[in-house]
Amino acid sequence: MCSKVLRPIAAALLVAAAACSGGQKEAAPAGPPPNAQRVDVATSGALIGRVSFEGAAPGNPMVKISGDPMCAAAHANGLAFENYVVKDGGLENVFVYVKDGLGNYYFEAPAEAVKLDQQGCRYVPHVVGLQVGQPLEVSNSDETMHNVHAVPAVNREMNIGQHIKDQKNTHTFTGAEVMVPLKCDLHPWMKAYIGVVTHPYYAVTKDGGRFELKNLPAGTYTIEAWHEKAGTRTQQVTIGPKETKDVSFTFTAATN
Repeated sequence: MCSKVLRPIAAALLVAAAACSGGQKEAAPAGPPPNAQRVDVATSGALIGRVSFEGAAPGNPMVKISGDPMCAAAHANGLAFENYVVKDGGLENVFVYVKDGLGNYYFEAPAEAVKLDQQGCRYVPHVVGLQVGQPLEVSNSDETMHNVHAVPAVNREMNIGQHIKDQKNTHTFTGAEVMVPLKCDLHPWMKAYIGVVTHPYYAVTKDGGRFELKNLPAGTYTIEAWHEKAGTRTQQVTIGPKETKDVSFTFTAATN
């Protein structure tokens, strides 16, 4: 009986301690090298495309949310994991980005923060992208306690306790990393993924697996599509000045 009473107290202490270890601004990345190139938008092109899923996608298991009354009330009909979201044959939540080929091009990090929220005991959106040095703002829209725990392999770990509704914290990453997993230690089903790159040429698929990479300079690039369960697909694409080129990726049930 005592152990059951102490569990919520221990969880609260865990998150309180976590609040001291994250949400700090890391050192700003170095400025442009002497040979840095800038993109000429007047001659740049674009990649537009779609990520498709062939065959029957694996089912998403249901989440056990009865342990938190607020989470359970937010999902009266239950809550499923977001492992595979397929719409009209297109795979959602795929991070598509230029993996290689930009050479000496340099891009300042945007000052505007990328926003990630906790709504109904879920991270919204499930997958986001940002540039190295760009702020990530994480909000808690729930009437319950969360903690935001990033577990990177390259960047510094982030572990932020968010105890109250509408609390916001900001964090920056100083190194490129695809992908950074994000979780909540108090609600283990809550997961999100952050793609951190050095440039603006990334997108997360939506609207039936569609994506677009704008203002891409002429050149030959390696484009990668990443999905949390299905893995990655890569291909080489050459784009000319002012050219718009279609690119497609396909994941299949047989290979996952």
